[in-house]
Amino acid sequence: MSMYPSEPSVSTSNGKMEEVVGSASSALLGKSRPSKAPELNLVERRNWMIHIHFIRKEFDTCKALLKEQLQETNDMCEYACYIQGLILRSEGSIQHSFEMFQRCRELNPQNVDNLRQMARSLFLLGRFDMAVAAYTQAEKEASSTPDWEIFYSKGLCYKHLKQLAAAREALRRSLQLHQHERTYDQLGQVALLQGDLQEAIATYQQATEQFPESAELLTSLGLLYMRAGQHQQAFEQLGSALAHQADSTAAILAAGSMMQGHGEFDVALSKYRVAARASAESPPLWNNIGMCFFGKKKYVATISCLKRANYLSPFDWKVLYNLSLVHLTMQQYASAFQFASAAVNLRPDHGPIYLLLAVALTHLDDPESAEQAYGAALAAQPTEPAVPLNLAVLLHALGRHAESRSQLAEYERRAAGAQPPPELAETAARLAGLLSGASTSGLPSISGASTSGLPSISGASTSGLPSISGASTSGLPSISGASTSGLPSISGAAQRPH
Repeated sequence: MSMYPSEPSVSTSNGKMEEVVGSASSALLGKSRPSKAPELNLVERRNWMIHIHFIRKEFDTCKALLKEQLQETNDMCEYACYIQGLILRSEGSIQHSFEMFQRCRELNPQNVDNLRQMARSLFLLGRFDMAVAAYTQAEKEASSTPDWEIFYSKGLCYKHLKQLAAAREALRRSLQLHQHERTYDQLGQVALLQGDLQEAIATYQQATEQFPESAELLTSLGLLYMRAGQHQQAFEQLGSALAHQADSTAAILAAGSMMQGHGEFDVALSKYRVAARASAESPPLWNNIGMCFFGKKKYVATISCLKRANYLSPFDWKVLYNLSLVHLTMQQYASAFQFASAAVNLRPDHGPIYLLLAVALTHLDDPESAEQAYGAALAAQPTEPAVPLNLAVLLHALGRHAESRSQLAEYERRAAGAQPPPELAETAARLAGLLSGASTSGLPSISGASTSGLPSISGASTSGLPSISGASTSGLPSISGASTSGLPSISGAAQRPH
């Protein structure tokens, strides 16, 4: 019977079909098939497994494979060395990672990525000069296809080296190659470091046009508007940031500090409640919550919140400043002095801290130290009228009337170009009456600098921007206490922003 060539031969026997297997088929079936393909002895044979475990962040398995690969190849596998360097850097072994990338560079000098990773490790090690040199070399080798990240990283190095003009040039070159929000953010920060607030605002405005849904950029722009005193624009930007990311802690803190500035403490607390769900361990958040309670005159709750902020960030001088202010308000002068001393050690160039320190020392019967603190406050705050007025009160209490008149005249000179709070004007008028020879019998104790109009230390800082505050306690009574040892009670706690 005729058959197709590809079909096996069959025959019929006893009504059944039997397959007739040819000699060629029998020969094939007689040989055993190999169980798997033979392993190829190649340097890169494990690269695919290393890659899979690395992108899955299964670093333990990945490191075991890397160890085998490097042992077999005697550290001659470029990819294994590269991945080993990335893992070491992610674990904090920056120096060892640099050595691995250096090995990659020796194995393949033509690969620019190896040089970039070397530069990145140098940057993390704080060797910014060497990192700039490495990035410059990478820029030359990749001149045919410029990479925006190289210029971005160079800009960061120049920023840390305080070479701000070079940093701005590198970041602008990076933006020409690729529009990225990180680059805009760093360019805005460089403008701030150069003291050009309007240039920083223009940079962030351009950034928000390119990335209108970026909550971080909108928040940064809002903070800059707050710093420039343009509160309406600031509120609009912060509102847009919250519309795109309702739980943005930075935007909530900034908006809440604006509400505190207008005395809307309950509204601010409702905003902070939302932020607490996302960032329950945020020191600025607990600082702001504490100052809301301070505005509501709930001082025990204020201290509780500020103590938590201090626990989370023990070296934040602004939290320490606020703690000193609250203890001064509660007439706990020893505690106020303790926190003010800690704050001034962390920020010795901030004048209002010396004013707090002077007030506390006055009530602790140490007029000599208080006078020294007032001297430091006068030098650090050449335009603040509260400082010479408080010093004039202290000098009058010590019987040094001529010096008191001199400080009162200094107060009047400083207050002439400003609008001091009513409490300051009232205190100055009473002190002038005392210095003119009026009887002091029956006069209440003189309180000095009012806290109204001076912002408390609260607010949000984002993306490296300077901390911006807006929690004002205007309307709060001046901080005064019982007279001690014949000295009139003196106040002047300036609440500075976070």
